[in-house]
Order: sequence, then structure tokens, then C-alpha cells
Amino acid sequence: MGGGIGGLATAALLARGGARVTLLERHERVGGRAGTLDVDGFRFDTGPSWYFMPEVFEHWFALLGERVEDHLDLVPLDPSYRVFFERGTPTGQPDGASHPARARTVLDVTRDAEANWARFDALSPGDGERLRAYAAESSEAYRLALDHFLYTTFERPDRAVDASVLRRLPRLAALLGRSLADRVERRVRDPRLRQVLGYHAVFLGSSPYRVPALYSLMSHLDLVEGVRFPRGGMYTIVEAMEKIARSEGVTIRTASDVVGIEVSPAAVSPDGRTSPRAGAGASRRRTQGVATGVRLRDGEVVPADVVVSAADLHHTQTALLPPTYADLPASTWEDRGPGISALLILAGVRGDLPELAHHSLFFTEDWQGNFADVLGHGPSSEVGTLRVPTPASLYVSRTSATDDATVDHPAAPPGHENLFVLVPFPADPGLGGTPASQAALEELADGYLDQVGAWAGIEDLRGRVVTRQVLGPAHFATEFSSWRGTALGMEHTLAQSAMFRPPGASRKVANLYFAGAGTAPGVGLPMCLISAELVAKRLLGETSSRPLPTPLRPGFLAASRRPERLRGAAS
Repeated sequence: MGGGIGGLATAALLARGGARVTLLERHERVGGRAGTLDVDGFRFDTGPSWYFMPEVFEHWFALLGERVEDHLDLVPLDPSYRVFFERGTPTGQPDGASHPARARTVLDVTRDAEANWARFDALSPGDGERLRAYAAESSEAYRLALDHFLYTTFERPDRAVDASVLRRLPRLAALLGRSLADRVERRVRDPRLRQVLGYHAVFLGSSPYRVPALYSLMSHLDLVEGVRFPRGGMYTIVEAMEKIARSEGVTIRTASDVVGIEVSPAAVSPDGRTSPRAGAGASRRRTQGVATGVRLRDGEVVPADVVVSAADLHHTQTALLPPTYADLPASTWEDRGPGISALLILAGVRGDLPELAHHSLFFTEDWQGNFADVLGHGPSSEVGTLRVPTPASLYVSRTSATDDATVDHPAAPPGHENLFVLVPFPADPGLGGTPASQAALEELADGYLDQVGAWAGIEDLRGRVVTRQVLGPAHFATEFSSWRGTALGMEHTLAQSAMFRPPGASRKVANLYFAGAGTAPGVGLPMCLISAELVAKRLLGETSSRPLPTPLRPGFLAASRRPERLRGAAS
């Protein structure tokens, strides 16, 4: 169920393994949150917009005997991104959009690491070298995570630990025992540069004050590797994966809304184990039921030997599964953190916008207060009973900077630009859920566009908008059945990371597996790709911490403990 990145990736891998796979997606096309929208001659990516962790993409394509470069035209971005920092707010001017014109700090982070260290040092003497050392440590943590923790199901945690991990245990304990913000504050003096090292927490659905310091590894991605972008938009990734899945034999059924997972009581043998019908992973645990298929809204039942749900995990556990078979029934979610949602502004703008890079970040001075607002604790403006940040730390994508008139399908008509503005927002499905609430979001969107224009020095930005759409948390709740309208998925606090994140297999239902952002290893396109591989590893009974060897041999699932040919409903 679910044709997002996680569902597509799982479907293709299982079909490669020899399963007869049907992918069921309730929308008219696949992609999930990684969507695309064409309106009035403008093209927008409506979800993920950063191409991070390129080796994860390369590995998934290689598993299927493919090369990324044969499917995606990856363009190095330089600058990787541009940062606009707020300075002091004049007395009596609470709204950052209404500040009078004044000098602001603007920082370009480029592909040249040495130039970056010098630029950082010019901003804050001594911090250039500190950032160089921080980046080196981030690279070490990144490699440690890839080699030992991201590609494991944690069914055998001991297999993720070797001599290299043991040597790093004191440092690893420190990275898990304090927040990312705490680590950054200990290493870098300038508050603006601390923001450059901490903004990645938003990609984890959280704040730098809540995610573990281990996620400092993400600074490796932009400060060391640099940033690339698939020409034609992020949806070209979805199109490539859909093409590969179909070539592997996956049957893709869109406009097929799954409303339930069919479960039969498990037959239990005298030794207390589930019946042989259960898969390799399930045979080692007592289960109460066996997944037998899924039920569609029109009443059709699609039978399956294995069901993989890549739908929102909360939706799967509380709406698709009978309560008896849910590992995480509704009552258990009150103690979990949904993380952030987002206000999205998709704007087509008349004229050029050279003031903005492909990726631009806007950071407020009250960094901690901004995150407190987003997570529901702050003193800023109100929408209904919730508080939202004004001014806001926000992100702007201008893909027309890269997908201009030189490409076959430009992101904007001639003489225009497209903007995707993402404002981290409280997770509340009521925001945008009524005409009055939507009107409030539209008014906020006006202010955020004014803020971008004022901070970046763009004259009359809002007045130059010729088309726009504003989407709030209600959009994510309605379109993707997202828990509390979250934009990314369950946030990465320590209690919701790695082995503490919900696993990729049901504890109560044999042959029911999970992929996507709600399960391990976590949120983001690369993590969803890895979650698909973890489903394949579970079916194989593979408990190593290393990625599967490439390319996968067609029919590789025949090597598992399941002798029959599998039928799968992958989502």
C-alpha cells in the first residue's frame, strides 16, 4: 500500500527477488510526498527538494543492475545554498517582514571547502578551523552510521558492533547523550554558524534541541560532499524508480485506496511457533495473526502472501489494522513526538530573482524560540489555539535557477521564476482544514513572502506573484493520512531513532512489513530507500549491518526460507 519512494523501492526489490508484486496507490500517480505540480506554466516539486546521500541512491539503483547516471542528470549546485541571517529587530517592529531596510549578513556555502573555511573564519575569527575539524568528525560519524547502523534491521544488534565501533563507544555515547544544539554550541562560537550546523534537524522532522548529537553527521553532506540537483526536478527520481519497478514486473495500480489489511488468526504449532506459512523473520517470533491481503475502498480484496505497508505508520497501525493486531494502537501514540509539519507556499513570480540561490535558508535570531513555536511551546503569533513563528526561520527553493529555458521542461515560463517556500509549522491537522483556517494561512503566507523579499532585498516580491498555492498541515493529513498532519514523519529524537524506532516488521502479524519514513531508519528519501532494502533483508533472514551486494540476482528471494513463490501487495 502506498506508491511513494518507500513503496516503489520495496516493490522493485521484491519483484527482482521473484515475487509477483502489485503496488496499490490511492492517488492518480505514484510519488507520495515526493510529488510534482504543474500550474499556469509553472512546475513545482511539492515535497523533498534536497538530493542528499548520493551513495544511497547509487546503491539502490545498483541493486537492480542500474546506474543513477543513466536515469538522472545530476547538476552540482554552486553555491550549495545561501543563508540570510536576521539581525536585531527594531523596537515596536515584531514582524520580521516589516523591518526597515538595513544590512543583513548573507553567507554562501559553496562546493569549495577551503573557501568555506576562510569565509566562516572571516565571519567569526577562529571558527573556520573549528568548522573544518567539525566537518571531519561529521564525516567519520557519517561513515560509521552507513557501515553499522542504517542498513541493519537490529534483529541482531551484536552484528552491528565490531572493533571499530567498540573503539568509538565513548564518543558514540557522547553523541547519543547530548543534543545536536549542545554539541554545536561546544564547538562553534558564532551563533550564525551554529545555525548552519543545526538546520539539518528540520530534515529529521525535529529541532537541533531535540535530536541527538549523532546527527551532526549530516554536516558531512553539505560541507564535504556538496549538493546536487536532478535536472528536471526531484520527481524525475520517482519517474526513474517507477520505470525500473515496471521493468522488474511490478503491477502498479493507481486510484486504488486501501482501507484495511486482511489478517487471519495464526495457526500455532505444538512448539509454540507460528505456522510454516509465516515468513523467515516471523518464524522466530510468536505472532497472533497472518497477513493475507488488503481490502480496497470499493470492497475488492487483493490477496497476498506478504503485505508491505509504506503508508503513514500511524495510519497503518490505527486505521488499516484491526486493533487486536496493532503493535502501536491509538493509545500508545500520545507518548510519541510527531515532529514538525510545514506551511508550503508554491509561487510563480514575474521577473528574475538572482538574489536567491537554488537553495536559500532564512534564519531568525531567536533560533530556539522559533523551534519552540513550531513544536508548540512558543509565544509568537496565533492561528486558532496554536502559535506559529513570525518572523520564521524558513527555506526557499528556486528550481528555476537550474531548470531554466535550457531544459526541455522549464520550471517557469520565460521571464518568470518559481518559488517553493517551506515554513516549519506546528503539526495540527486542523491548520488549513476549514475556510477560516485556510484564510489565516493565506494571510501568514503574505507575511512570509514579505519577509523573504525584505531580507533578500527583492522589491515587491509578493506583488510580483502571478500564481500561488498555500498548503498547510491539513493537506498532509488529508492527502497522505499523515499523523497529526506532519510533513516528514515521526521526528528523530533519541527514543525514536535507530533501534528505538518502530521496526520494519509487525510483532503481532506474520508476513506484514513496513517501509517508509515511519519505520527504521527514518525520514527522508535516502532513508526510505534503505527501509525498502531492510524489508528484503528480513525476508532473506539477513541480519548483517552491511548493504546487500550489488546487483541482486534475479529470483534472490528463492534463497530465503520461503519455498513458495510470493505474492506481494507492496505499498
